[in-house]
Order: sequence, then C-alpha cells, then structure tokens
Amino acid sequence: MAKISKARKAAAEKVDANKQYALSEAMSLVKQVNTAKFDASVDVHVRLGLDPRKPDQALRGTVTLPHGTGKTKRVVAFVTPDKEQEAKDAGADFVGLDDLVAKVTGGWTDFDVVVAMPQTMAKVGRLGRVLGPRGLMPNPKTGTVTMDVAQAITDVKGGKIAYRLDKFGIVHSSIGRVGFSAEQLVDNANELLGTLSRSKPSSAKGIYMKSVTVASTMSPGIKVDPKSIA
Repeated sequence: MAKISKARKAAAEKVDANKQYALSEAMSLVKQVNTAKFDASVDVHVRLGLDPRKPDQALRGTVTLPHGTGKTKRVVAFVTPDKEQEAKDAGADFVGLDDLVAKVTGGWTDFDVVVAMPQTMAKVGRLGRVLGPRGLMPNPKTGTVTMDVAQAITDVKGGKIAYRLDKFGIVHSSIGRVGFSAEQLVDNANELLGTLSRSKPSSAKGIYMKSVTVASTMSPGIKVDPKSIA
C-alpha cells in the first residue's frame, strides 16, 4: 500500500495545481503521471457556463474521435426480425428485441451502447429505469434511435461517442487511453472541445468554457489553458 501512495505522491509533485498547461503539455504530462498498472482511460472534464436546468442549455450530442477511444464498445441493437442480420453484419454484439428486453429487465447491463429502431421504442422505453441512470437510453438526438441501425453501429464502433451536460454543468468524456501518443490525445481532445464550442447555445451568457481538466483513471487532475485549444 505504501508503494502506491509513494507513486501517487511522486505523480502529484509533477503537477502544478495552480498552473494552466497548454493542451499538448497536459497530454504529455497525463501519460507521465499515470500510476495505474493498466492502460487507463484518459478523461476530459469541461465546466461550461451553462445552466442544465434550462431546457435550451441542457447540452447533449455526439462527436467522432479521430483516433477512437481505445475501447471496443459492446453494442446492443433492438431491432425488428427483418433487420437482425443487418445489425449483426454491422458489428452489433447483441441483437434482438423481446428476448433482450427481458434480459435487461432482469438487470443485465453488460454493454456500452444501445441502438434501437423507432418501431421498437415502445418496448425499449420500458427499460428506462435500468438504462436511464446508466446513461444508456437510446435517443434520436445522439443518433441511437434510427432506421439506419447498421450505420449507427458502424459509427459507434468507429469512435463516435455521446456527451451530455451533467447537473453540475460539466461534460465528462473519455478521449482515449494512456497508451495513446500525446498527439493522438490532443487530436481527440480538440475534436471534443471544438464540438462543444460549436454547440454553444445562443442563450449562454458570460464565459462559456470555464475550465478544462484532464486526468487518467489514476492520476492527479491537470488544468488546461482554454486558450491553447485549437
């Protein structure tokens, strides 16, 4: 236990808590100070000048990261029987309808993304109690309720991720793994941050991007200078 504490202490000493780092510097640093023994996730936390209680500021959407997330997403596809083979061919890990609805109702949630056809939503909607709290409920705004399930599955497998503003006005998103190069992490972060900037609601007042912090699963938080974002 002492060894871990020592490693974390050494990592914390490399990060100046009062400094805002350039994005490229922050991504190099997060790789250096990761203390996990596995290929940890690298996450970006963006505090926005939005009030999530206002419907026109409840930001959510999708972004396709150029280098993916480094994690293969397990996709559930709720489809009509005639679309099952199409969904399987596109790479869905679990395909069906009534059988899958029953399985999820029983508490099964061993998947990362749910894609559904509009015709299935009457049945999928009943899973809100299970899927909702985990952020897994399919939604037309994120392209996960669609007639073109094959394209939706291909997009998810290709690095498309959903983001949403939480109740504290923060967007949390994984943008890769510690094993990525600093350049890949910068590319992915810029794609996410650029998308958030372009998605700024017209009703937003004052400073929009209040703070940006990057951290791996087991590293100190590193503050990023918003001006360094491409």
